[in-house]
Amino acid sequence: MARTKISTISANRPPKLTEDSEPRLSERAYRAILQGLFDRTIPVGAELSQNELMTLLGLTIQPLREALRTMETEGLVTIHARSCIRFVKADLELSRSTYHFRSLIERAGARALANTGNAEEVAGLIADHRDLVAALQQGDLGVAEQARLNDLEERLHGALIAALRNPLIETTARRLKNYVTLVRLDRLVTKPLALRTLREHLDILEACADREADAAEAALSIHFQQALQRILGMA
Repeated sequence: MARTKISTISANRPPKLTEDSEPRLSERAYRAILQGLFDRTIPVGAELSQNELMTLLGLTIQPLREALRTMETEGLVTIHARSCIRFVKADLELSRSTYHFRSLIERAGARALANTGNAEEVAGLIADHRDLVAALQQGDLGVAEQARLNDLEERLHGALIAALRNPLIETTARRLKNYVTLVRLDRLVTKPLALRTLREHLDILEACADREADAAEAALSIHFQQALQRILGMA
């Protein structure tokens, strides 16, 4: 496969565009590349030239370069001068590193949510988790139930991060979420798995509702250990 020279991506600063156009176009390119990874338009661990990416995703050169610079700093791609752009591969090491990092951040979040979190928010999350558990016990895991599960996942982990009230951690968590999505691409969500996940969430939330920080942190650690084992096919 012919490779396009891409040394300029790392070596040269791009021409300065207007304040309005540059963030919008580079952000659109960034999101397009991420979506390509998530929907497998870009294969896991792929090595592609700059021209191939432009053709594959319908991007233009300058926004693509800006997006790739950002992704390189985030560890999602490696830019090889005069060779190719190599995308991260969601392997065993990436899975372990991702969940280890999440655990470090969100254990502190669990303690914060237990100590100072909004009681009404926690109660609402508990109620919605219990409603979905009841629905799954009586029926199948369909598209609607999967969407509800995804929403609860977002809300719970979002609440844990928000409880820390630290914008730097929030930024890091948003980037980390991309790794989480990548390592979970091949995960098959079944009804038993969904129920286990919901019950692990409830253990965290109920400890937070009781203002038991130690128990909340312990439940969060167990949840991530179990989640990693499920991803690795060990549970």
